[in-house]
Amino acid sequence: MPFEDGEEEPLMKKEIRELMDFLDASKSVYHAIDQLCQLLDRNGYTHLDSGDDWDLVPGGKYYVTRCAASVIAFRIPEGKPKGFMMSASHSDRPTFKIKENGELENKYIRLATERYGGMIMSTWMDRPLSVAGRLMVQTPDGVKMKLVDIDQDLMIMPNVAIHMNRTVNDNYKWNPATDTIPMLGDLDVKGAFAKILEDMGGGKVMGHDLFLYLRQKATVWGIEQEFMSAQALDDLQCTWGCVQGFLKARPSESIPVFCSFDSEEVGSRSVSGADSTFLSGVLLRIAKGVGIDVARLLSNSFMMSADNAHAVHPNHPELADPKNAPVVNGGVVVKFNANQKYTTDSVSAAVARTICERAGVPTQTYYNRPDIAGGSTLGYVSMTHVSVPTADIGLAQFAMHSCYETAGVYDSEYIIKAMTEYFSTSLTVTADGEFILK
Repeated sequence: MPFEDGEEEPLMKKEIRELMDFLDASKSVYHAIDQLCQLLDRNGYTHLDSGDDWDLVPGGKYYVTRCAASVIAFRIPEGKPKGFMMSASHSDRPTFKIKENGELENKYIRLATERYGGMIMSTWMDRPLSVAGRLMVQTPDGVKMKLVDIDQDLMIMPNVAIHMNRTVNDNYKWNPATDTIPMLGDLDVKGAFAKILEDMGGGKVMGHDLFLYLRQKATVWGIEQEFMSAQALDDLQCTWGCVQGFLKARPSESIPVFCSFDSEEVGSRSVSGADSTFLSGVLLRIAKGVGIDVARLLSNSFMMSADNAHAVHPNHPELADPKNAPVVNGGVVVKFNANQKYTTDSVSAAVARTICERAGVPTQTYYNRPDIAGGSTLGYVSMTHVSVPTADIGLAQFAMHSCYETAGVYDSEYIIKAMTEYFSTSLTVTADGEFILK
């Protein structure tokens, strides 16, 4: 563990507390992006509108958003830039989305939902839940967006008693059309949910993107307080590590670019996802602003695709690859897949490991067990639009896609250190597979 002498303990606690506050405040993807934008504002970054001309100056600090669901931040070096040093993570998480016209009535009032992403459905049962997201509200001139959070214990998805469902512990198949419909109240609250939204929006609601979230707060636990649990650790733990490294980095000759995208959990194919023109368009405009052809900049560029990884499970170690099974608090995980679901190859792995070594951060490797299909992430999607050497990295965690996940306190510190070193680094390609990092 990295804090044996106690000297760094107060700093670690402060950074972990800030991470926990970020996790608790990020009740939807829109709230996560809002938190990131507020952080950038406090650190002197200027918000750019996509529809305006961009006047980029040496030493300038900027960010741009798309659909209030994704953000890209960057800095312009004082001298002639060599290329881009980019990170990509995602701010969405598996959850349930509230349907429009969603009130269902039987003996109680319930809210109709549909699944967003691939969650572990059983983990949502019998827990206090609420709703957060965005409303589109009518105005005299058109519509405006408003973030909303119904900040109360609002609903629960009650389990059926075991006496009425004797197979619930025997490979029970959860049905999202019946089992995971949250109960809002008794019949007296008919119409109340729509009224709450209208009151919060301050006008007629013309549309909404509203999601369930868990009311349980992030917590640190364990004999040595070495573990943390929270909602959306996949992937807000990496998002936080990347943005902190981006903000703490030393000036370099490259352009640091921090990206947080929406829609990763449903394939990234959205206007604000990694499989959109958002990143490529921003890079083109940066290149124009610094007066260098974007292809030249990309020839000396790199991407860290940061998304959490599966830790070897304490009760089921047989599910992991025996020689490539990362552990929680074991350091940054470098992820591999021969079929390019993860983009890491020997070249990008060498760069990522060199960066981590310079930062004093241990690394681990992850492969799926050959007979178990794994997931994928942003790297191989974004590479179809911005083709640069890319390493897929992450932090080891348990219970990925549960509504309440578990990861490591020390790993949270490791990724901040690694990404600080990464964003402080300039990369120059001298030949295929040969890099100067300084």
